Amino acid sequence: MVSSAGPAVRLHDLTLTYRRHPAVHHLSGRFAPGSLTALVGPNGAGKSTLLKAIMGAMRPHSGRLELEGIGRQDIAYLPQIAELDRSFPINVLDLVALGAWRRVGMFGRLAGSHVEQAREAIAAVGLAGFERRVIGTLSGGQLQRALFARMLLQDARLLLLDEPFAAVDARTTRDLLALIARWHGEGRTIVAVLHDLELVRAHFPEALLIAREPVAWGATASALSPANLLAARRMSEAWDEAALPCAQAA
Repeated sequence: MVSSAGPAVRLHDLTLTYRRHPAVHHLSGRFAPGSLTALVGPNGAGKSTLLKAIMGAMRPHSGRLELEGIGRQDIAYLPQIAELDRSFPINVLDLVALGAWRRVGMFGRLAGSHVEQAREAIAAVGLAGFERRVIGTLSGGQLQRALFARMLLQDARLLLLDEPFAAVDARTTRDLLALIARWHGEGRTIVAVLHDLELVRAHFPEALLIAREPVAWGATASALSPANLLAARRMSEAWDEAALPCAQAA
């Protein structure tokens, strides 16, 4: 069980670049401890880039990103399914057991207790009996369940989810939403990239709407107002892919 005083992420005039062009532009704000936030915006708006910066996979071009009450070793990241190499010959049990590495270290050995915890996590996401299935044989929904089981084993306090419901069926979406609600109830801080606005409105109390630049951040009903969504669409349509990079802050 995670303390209700979960970690926070503070952004100070943050600019992130991809191939030397701004991907996230002058973003300031804070993911509060224990918050459940949907990260919403048009395609190419910088949503996945922001998650990767929080987990430490890329450095800011300017501004600052600060983790409060947490180290990066206590962050769990769920990538987009499209980013995974499903041809890699690993089975479900071994994939989920990777979630224990934070506790045993890169060169440590998994104990029998870790393997048992992996089996329990697999059962908790509805995949009992799939332990020896190679991930390349799984459907999109089954693979996403396995990745959520790995996050269960990680037991991290900050959870970053990149399109967790892409290419999954309604039942899987419902089951994974229940798991996210459980994590939220345990005081974990959760940020999820999502596209289904009705799902966001129904299950995520806070939203950050970006279109490379911030549009709105706060209570979901307010952040995703028709006016804000229209502004995000207009900003997306006005993107200049040939624009010069932002000048580096002094």
